[in-house]
Amino acid sequence: MSIKRICVIDGQGGGIGAAVIKALKAAFGESVEVIALGTNAIATSQMLKAGANRGATGESAICWTVSTADCVVGPISVTWAHSMLGEVTPKIAEAVASCPAQKVLIPLSQEKVEIVGVVKEPLPHLVQAAVEGKIKEVISNV
Repeated sequence: MSIKRICVIDGQGGGIGAAVIKALKAAFGESVEVIALGTNAIATSQMLKAGANRGATGESAICWTVSTADCVVGPISVTWAHSMLGEVTPKIAEAVASCPAQKVLIPLSQEKVEIVGVVKEPLPHLVQAAVEGKIKEVISNV
């Protein structure tokens, strides 16, 4: 069985990505390769400190690396051009949305968008649900 590659994308301070990476490493250990992809260097650094195996920063790194992933995880705003105070470029949004990997998106954003039907939960609950739900399923089936 090959090691599954999970790309975690975050921007700004990298807090959501760091929480996801800590949960992924606690649940799957070294049976998965976790790649931290930051829209800026601070986000990448925080995700590396949380335990990512490798990391890269910026549009080119994100656009190329998501095409090699089995699973992409991040806040839902990574699929919206110009979100995160403009850190998510149109090319990043397109690359994430169109890559063949399973996308597991956490419904948190600071944008003026309301997703109807989503129950508001604190970040730790959302991360736990993502890791124990869809990500576990993806890791088992890829």
